[in-house]
Amino acid sequence: MYFMEIIMKSKKEISEIFDRIYSLYPDTKTELDYETSFQFLVAVIMSAQATDKQVNRINDSFFRKIREPKDIMNMSLEDIENELKSLNYYKHKSLYIKQVSQKLHDEFNSVIPDNLDALIRLPWIWIKTAKVVLGVLYDAPYVWVDTHVHRVTNRLWIVKTKTPEETDRILEKILTIEQKRKMHHALVLFWRYNCTARKPKCKGCKAINLCSFEMKNI
Repeated sequence: MYFMEIIMKSKKEISEIFDRIYSLYPDTKTELDYETSFQFLVAVIMSAQATDKQVNRINDSFFRKIREPKDIMNMSLEDIENELKSLNYYKHKSLYIKQVSQKLHDEFNSVIPDNLDALIRLPWIWIKTAKVVLGVLYDAPYVWVDTHVHRVTNRLWIVKTKTPEETDRILEKILTIEQKRKMHHALVLFWRYNCTARKPKCKGCKAINLCSFEMKNI
């Protein structure tokens, strides 16, 4: 009952909103640079509280040294920290990357798991990180709900929730497989470049007449 109460728009309205957002960013891929699956996992870990551009600048050098878990295992923690030192929380992230690499090598034959349950068994890989990795590497039907996607879907009144976790659970249930596959990157770019936290670019927004945000910036 509670689940139904916090879906604010009809399936038809949601579909129309998503179609309009998708039209802004059709067939868009991740903005993180990588060549191997392991590099992408590392880049996602690094991207927390950082921009993709910042991560890409670091990895222009770092990824020449690491391609697979064994490459990280051959580095000291201090070496990794020196590579990541311009990132927020670089000491934590360096430790996470080190521990994930060891687990991948020891238990998964250095292959990134292709299912959610297995992936979140890796240390420091939470469900949001796992969904990003699965969506990009395996085209799995997931929408990654961070604080920004949570903000946008509430602004549009697709849902009315208090936390990203609540939003994630609802979107997981109400979206079709096709919508999940299409909308992950489109939603990320929409909040990044259009529906920003401060001064959203409402003027000219394709979803403006379906948006219920009270503080429109027109």
